[in-house]
Amino acid sequence: MPGKIKTKPHIEVACAIIERGGLVLAAQRSESMSMPLKWEFPGGKIHVGESSEECLVRELLEELDVLVTVKYPLKPVTWEYAGFSVTLHPFVCAIKKGAIVIHEHKAVKWLTPAELPTLDWAEADFPVISEYLSLKSGGDSK
Repeated sequence: MPGKIKTKPHIEVACAIIERGGLVLAAQRSESMSMPLKWEFPGGKIHVGESSEECLVRELLEELDVLVTVKYPLKPVTWEYAGFSVTLHPFVCAIKKGAIVIHEHKAVKWLTPAELPTLDWAEADFPVISEYLSLKSGGDSK
């Protein structure tokens, strides 16, 4: 149709910055996922009628076999990729129960906050890392 603007799909995603003993969990996408082998904060698509926090608890149980406590949110980030756009709803979390078992990712790593920028992250995660590091360096005691 002439003049019709094709809009890209938009995805709402909740992601977890899981803290444990001063370290943060990073997850590497598998070869079969979009953006293969990029690093990300684990999480997933928010279902209709589901809160961001409910999504995180469900996704982390499905993907990593852990039950998390959602501590506090960071600012949402919207990122435009070539074929779609995404809004990340990041939350700082802690593992309440369970040991990590990888179901979907290729690998996970526990890193110090300062090590986070050294990985090859999905681009939408960089603003999340930046805000998290600025909170940590500012002595935020949340």
